Amino acid sequence: MNAYMTIGTQDFLKKLQEKHEEIPIYLMNSTSGSLAYYESEEKNIFSSGKAYDIVLESGQMEEKGYVVMNNIPVTDEGRKPLEERFRERKGTIEQTPGFQAFRFLRPQKGNTYVVLTQWASANDFENWKNSDQFKKAHKGQQKVKPTAYFPDKPFVTTYHMENPED
Repeated sequence: MNAYMTIGTQDFLKKLQEKHEEIPIYLMNSTSGSLAYYESEEKNIFSSGKAYDIVLESGQMEEKGYVVMNNIPVTDEGRKPLEERFRERKGTIEQTPGFQAFRFLRPQKGNTYVVLTQWASANDFENWKNSDQFKKAHKGQQKVKPTAYFPDKPFVTTYHMENPED
């Protein structure tokens, strides 16, 4: 399965969504702009944007919620260790109140993986970040600094799902 993302104005992304009604395209907004996201086995419908392989997934993407994307630049040598680390994760996030979806995305081009989580609300995400389960899941990790496996610092982007009923 693949995941596809593109950015644009709200109006442009809404037109894409209307043009491809048969595909569940999720629209998201942040202070820096709007993003469209969808998952499919088919060819990418976006003329620009990014394509990913979905390496791991749990939960279902919802039309409402809060999305956090941890963007992790990784060297070619770092891909295998990073993917192994995520495959060995304990999966406690799925038991957290407000959890909706998890996706671990490998870039088809470039070097930046994305760890996408979707929550019912920003408050649910903050509760997860402050939980013992979060501390256990991230035990032994300090702030990631550029290394042989991680050429740049990871960065986080957050979005609110655009409610189609609003």
